[in-house]
Amino acid sequence: MVLEGSPEAVNSQSLDLRRSCPKGSRIFPSAGEGSLLNKEAVKYGELIVLGYNGSLASGDKGRRRSRIALFKRLKANGVKPDVIHHISTPLVSKALSNKGQHSISYTLSRSHSVIVEYTHDCDTDMFQIGRSTENMIDFVVTDTAPGGSCASEGQSAQSTISRYACRIICERSPPYTARIYAAGFDSSRNIFLGERAAKWRTPDGLMDGLTTNGVLVMHPTGGFSEDSAPGIWHEISVCGNVYALRDSRSAQQRGKLVQTESNVLQDGSLIDLCGATLLWRTTVGLLRTPTLKQLEALRQETNAARPQCPVGFNTLAFPSLAQRSVVDKQQPWVYVNCGHVHGYHNWGFRKEKGGLERECPMCRRAGPYVPLWLGCEAGLYLDAGRPTHAFCPCGHVCSQKTVQYWAQIPLPHGTHAFHAACPFCGTWLTGERGFVRLIFQGPMD
Repeated sequence: MVLEGSPEAVNSQSLDLRRSCPKGSRIFPSAGEGSLLNKEAVKYGELIVLGYNGSLASGDKGRRRSRIALFKRLKANGVKPDVIHHISTPLVSKALSNKGQHSISYTLSRSHSVIVEYTHDCDTDMFQIGRSTENMIDFVVTDTAPGGSCASEGQSAQSTISRYACRIICERSPPYTARIYAAGFDSSRNIFLGERAAKWRTPDGLMDGLTTNGVLVMHPTGGFSEDSAPGIWHEISVCGNVYALRDSRSAQQRGKLVQTESNVLQDGSLIDLCGATLLWRTTVGLLRTPTLKQLEALRQETNAARPQCPVGFNTLAFPSLAQRSVVDKQQPWVYVNCGHVHGYHNWGFRKEKGGLERECPMCRRAGPYVPLWLGCEAGLYLDAGRPTHAFCPCGHVCSQKTVQYWAQIPLPHGTHAFHAACPFCGTWLTGERGFVRLIFQGPMD
């Protein structure tokens, strides 16, 4: 393909991808502004940011929130690869990038670039996720700190999340398959992979690459249900291929191609953006998830059993789901090393532990003593079981199946570390199992 009006066009080689590109490499859309929002809208699924327990600390506002649903758009905005250009001069590269057409630019050297032009795909919707607040980003995500807080404005410059982190492409026809790709298009509709970015030529002559800190994906084994088990973390490329993890998050050498995995999102798939981890829930999967009304009914049922503090004999009660920060007078507290539930008391400190641990009056085991909070983000639950277990050391309470599942998932942290964490607040789990069975005094036990 020759660029009109460009004297350097004779130096470029072009390849038509409309015939050579497989159908499975199309990009899929995600939801945001411009989506159908009525009752008849098709919902592709929902993205839930781990660590916020239902809402951001500052409140969910617009595109910056803890959870977002992706709906079928009024008009398709998906794109797919169209034509590839081999460019030998910077002027041609700049001219191609400024055409207002979606493109991905791979800079191989100062004198050689490969630009892949994308064309409109009427069969898919595209949704973009990243740190940028520009209009082309449908879901604005910032770094998650343990305890469910976001990075402040002063910390935003240090964020490890890319401004244009990834994109999700959803098919507009049943079964509404959703696929994930690393990197998103900027305001000029371009994706640039510079000289230092990991990139390579594929066996079929096309180009592919990885973003600086990478986009990692883990598909659970057995779906997201009571029988689920964690899968293996892999990295997703710009073209949606799946690779083994690099030695470190930003290493230039890619991992091996994993042909047994795909970039198709499943119910329960985890997406890590190096600073925040997202959970993908399908529309069908959400039908099996407890609702907030069911969680409220479980809370009331628990409180109706009138659990008591075994020392003060006062009745304990979980506060309402809307109360997530202020400790209530009747709120139950737990010794996380043994699981005995008490009311609050200001004694039992162990001086040899620096006053940070308390001694349980029931079993004499020392350990952290924290208030119990019900997990409010229903999309994180595997079942609607009774709230009988709590994560350690944060004290978030949910069903046994839910704590067992999340406690065995190593979530990415930093450049090459993995830690299990509470999905409700992001606190790293401690202890042998990362959770404890709650021991109530009274008819509940």
